[in-house]
Amino acid sequence: MEDLTRRQLETFNYIIAHQKVHGIAPTVREICLHFGLASPGGVHRILRVLVDKGYVKAEPGEMRNWRPVERPPMARTLPLIGEIAAGMPIEAIENSNEELLINPAEFGDENCFGLRVKGDSMVDMHILAGDIAVIRPCSVVNNGDVAAVLVDNMVSEATLKVFYRRNNSIELLAANSNYLPLVFPGEDQARITVVGKLAGVVRRIR
Repeated sequence: MEDLTRRQLETFNYIIAHQKVHGIAPTVREICLHFGLASPGGVHRILRVLVDKGYVKAEPGEMRNWRPVERPPMARTLPLIGEIAAGMPIEAIENSNEELLINPAEFGDENCFGLRVKGDSMVDMHILAGDIAVIRPCSVVNNGDVAAVLVDNMVSEATLKVFYRRNNSIELLAANSNYLPLVFPGEDQARITVVGKLAGVVRRIR
């Protein structure tokens, strides 16, 4: 797909993702709304390029007439599987119906997934409520890494914190002086499960 510009690739990925989620192709208007475009002219030009290069086909006479010819291996999306707290832990809710039009391999691992951030405990690292934390799955992280962890209590809870293992305890530190560290000494360390390491942050333009 090296013959596509960034916007052409984003549009192609959006057509694929929209059809996967909704079962129908997006209209030109829906593509405009998704990318915040006021005029459909640019979208029509992109779609013509995608047709000319064989990535989509047009079906005349239909409102939703753009169909991907096939989905190349690199045209992947980043699954958004739930929420994660940048504050006190919250319950992780899996939701496999939403995707981001980003190839997870861009973050170093094709298995990366996204978690929507809630709370403000990581603001000093420029991680804000509403951002998408891109997580690279792993079970072990180094001291000082920003990690997504589950905290076993009455329910499984997910939080995004700076991870430290010190002597006989695990500490989860916020990047906001208004929050105290979460400390799990001794046997309480078993309550912590590392889900993965922060690989990046995606911020949607509001």
